[in-house]
Amino acid sequence: MGATGAGAGPVIDLHAHSAVSDGTESPSELLAAAAEARVDVLAITDHDTVAGWPEAATAARALGVTLVRGIEISCAWRHSSIHLLGYLTDPDDAALTDELERARDSRSTRLERMVALMAADGIPLGYDEVLAQVGPGATPGRPHIADALIANGTIRHRDEAFRSWLGDDSPYYVGHYAPDPVRAVELVRAAGGVPVIAHPFTRTRSGALDDTLVERMRDAGLAGLEAYHRDHGPAEIARATELAARLGLLLTGSSDYHGEGKVNRLAENTTAPAVLDAIEAASSGATEVLRP
Repeated sequence: MGATGAGAGPVIDLHAHSAVSDGTESPSELLAAAAEARVDVLAITDHDTVAGWPEAATAARALGVTLVRGIEISCAWRHSSIHLLGYLTDPDDAALTDELERARDSRSTRLERMVALMAADGIPLGYDEVLAQVGPGATPGRPHIADALIANGTIRHRDEAFRSWLGDDSPYYVGHYAPDPVRAVELVRAAGGVPVIAHPFTRTRSGALDDTLVERMRDAGLAGLEAYHRDHGPAEIARATELAARLGLLLTGSSDYHGEGKVNRLAENTTAPAVLDAIEAASSGATEVLRP
């Protein structure tokens, strides 16, 4: 298990998804899983939505888990996907809310086009099957296509769908609107939140995150890099560590848990308590860390 050096202190996992986006557990079930895994502090970071926050907060209080309310914003840069974690944002901030709504709407129409391309090529799938996998208020995404293929017996696991049909280099891939990462950092900061790049150097995404872009994001208010993640090997961790030291950024570690949607397990990577303290101090206080 990789970690930022949290040692014997509280177990802090700052990146997890519920069924409100592409996880497989409701926010309440996600918090219950965290409690069972002996996670002391969990961040709920669904894609482009804060819809899971109220249920997660209720469950966190009942279970005695400290909750960090966050979001994962999908950004686009030079045909590459960059994900930005925004912690403790104001859920009512109009500019950020409008941007996220635009991204969600684009995701929905994009999925319909992808399914049409797949069906035309003989892959047994209808868009109604995909919609059946999207929970109330959830952000639709490619994992829901994978879930529909699992439900109709075409495949057994999401990974099969992404290897065969849903990857960025697939002939069925259709792009969607996503904000520029520098703009996303500015929006998170303006909403009182703290932005951290999720798995910045992951080896499973197309393209590469340029150090110059990270510096521009830092200048716009970027606070940290998620260095400790399943998709980072020793080389990626070393690169993140060096870059963070040079640019004065925090280093976090997280599981990127999706329930049964991914092999990632809660607390397989963790964040040091001092880093969480720094994130909390850097927020405006519009949304606080919710302690039991």
